[in-house]
Amino acid sequence: MEALKNALDFSDFPRIDLTVAGLVLIFLLAFPVLGFSSFAMATMIQFLMFSLYGMGWNTIGGYGGQVDLGKAQYVGIGAYTTAVMLIRWDIPFWVSMPVGVCLAVGWSFIIGYPLFRLKGHYFAIATIATSLVLKDLFEVWNFVGAARGLEISPIKFHPPDFLHLIFKEDVYYFYILLGFFLLGIFYINWFRKSRLGFQLRCIKDNEDVARSLGINVHWAKIKTYAIATSFVSVVGSFHACYIKNIEPEDTMSLTISILIALMAMLGGAGSLWGPIIGAGILIPLKSYLKEWLGATVGLVGIDIIIYALIIMLVSAFEPRGVWGIIEKLRRRKRN
Repeated sequence: MEALKNALDFSDFPRIDLTVAGLVLIFLLAFPVLGFSSFAMATMIQFLMFSLYGMGWNTIGGYGGQVDLGKAQYVGIGAYTTAVMLIRWDIPFWVSMPVGVCLAVGWSFIIGYPLFRLKGHYFAIATIATSLVLKDLFEVWNFVGAARGLEISPIKFHPPDFLHLIFKEDVYYFYILLGFFLLGIFYINWFRKSRLGFQLRCIKDNEDVARSLGINVHWAKIKTYAIATSFVSVVGSFHACYIKNIEPEDTMSLTISILIALMAMLGGAGSLWGPIIGAGILIPLKSYLKEWLGATVGLVGIDIIIYALIIMLVSAFEPRGVWGIIEKLRRRKRN
């Protein structure tokens, strides 16, 4: 009961933050009926997906200070578990998704125990290596379709099928993902005020001091890594049903891992709203700049340049991202 109370308690945020959050929620709830294009709907679904990816990364990367650049491997585990169980054994999404989470968390414990003996850039490089190795294994594993991947046939399941999460209209996917998005916000709101959340912030500031206070630093990192993995794996399972055609390059590439980390870092790592702000900036840029400028003669790649410039400018002004800039402006106004 206390955990639920903490999850629903946003009283430590200024009224303006809650007002903006409420307006954003109203907009999201009404979005499908506002007459936007199917491209806009797909972009909004991508925004929700990467917001959740960023929330997961933020637990270990933002609050824990561990730069993980291998989160795509857990996207792949979740996506492939759901796709394989759906195609081969007709097992519903709501069963295969928890199985995917268990497999992903199990893998996170196997690699997390030795990886968290490393620090700084050594840890980041090691997470990249484990992710790329797993991707290479999936590319030669015939059971999961090897490099060709797997395709879910929507005709087989007679959409709309809520059990298997197979729909023709994106609006169903949007609202289901919006439900996950809201649950994710409530969970992170509880997490940041939990005992583990406070332990992580102490570890991030100074590991030696944390140990002197009786905190098991290694175990705290492993537990948080498992939480981050669960977030990513759930969205990976959703990704399989939404895209319906998955392959290692689509779900387990280094680009996805880096993009997940950038969402949280640009928006503000270690803050509740940071990953959402980061996804709100980068996903529309990724989608619309590529659509508007990517195919124009002489402008191929300009979307990536603009995308990188924004990240560098924000980082130069405030290492804590957009949320850090907002907090700095608030302090100046109060003074």
